[in-house]
Amino acid sequence: MKRSKRYSENKKKVEVKKYALNEAIQKAKETANAHYDESIDLSIKLNIDPKKTDQLIRGFSNLPHGTGKTKRVLVLTKGEKEKEARDAGADHTGFDEYIEKIKGGWSDVDVIIATPDVMSDISKLGRLLGPKGLMPSPKAGTVTFEIASQVKALKKGKVEFKTDKTGCVHIPVGRASFEAQRLRDNILVLMEDVMAAKPQTIKGNLIKSVTISSTMGPGIAIDEKALLNDTKKGGI
Repeated sequence: MKRSKRYSENKKKVEVKKYALNEAIQKAKETANAHYDESIDLSIKLNIDPKKTDQLIRGFSNLPHGTGKTKRVLVLTKGEKEKEARDAGADHTGFDEYIEKIKGGWSDVDVIIATPDVMSDISKLGRLLGPKGLMPSPKAGTVTFEIASQVKALKKGKVEFKTDKTGCVHIPVGRASFEAQRLRDNILVLMEDVMAAKPQTIKGNLIKSVTISSTMGPGIAIDEKALLNDTKKGGI
């Protein structure tokens, strides 16, 4: 793959070694020198077989400082729950109007929440919402009557993590403009939540490796043992 001159120069700043968390964060910020506020992302390689469904990991993390991006939330519901959604900060709320808009191809939101009583109608939109990752799901916490708490959590910085087909978790943990301590706080909370989601079928270490990077920057390996010892739970 042909890399840009800027990327190649940034790559020279990163040694082939595992960095302590604080140093890795500083390197990620240093190499985030594009002409916009780059996302800082964490990639976690898990010691699982992604072909076995009982080893897959999925969960949520309430990042204390958010990701730097406010999610656009649509709540599909009827009656009093519409007001609850609006009061909680939802960007869009309603039902019939948005069902028709979705059928017409509209999907200008990041998350869709729905109350259980309307799911029979929403399930018919699976072929439209599923490929975009917008289909409400009880497992994802987006099918619920607890509308206000879900909307507020998503707006504050609640993120979902799940393993991909390679057995990795990729998740944004902030922006290059964040203070290093805020990135550190987010990363430690995320790691605790990933560890808490460890399936019982996994024996031994869950974490193989951890890498941090900016959107346009090179990957920076983190010492995973030291990282996990820094969490409240400690160890791997």
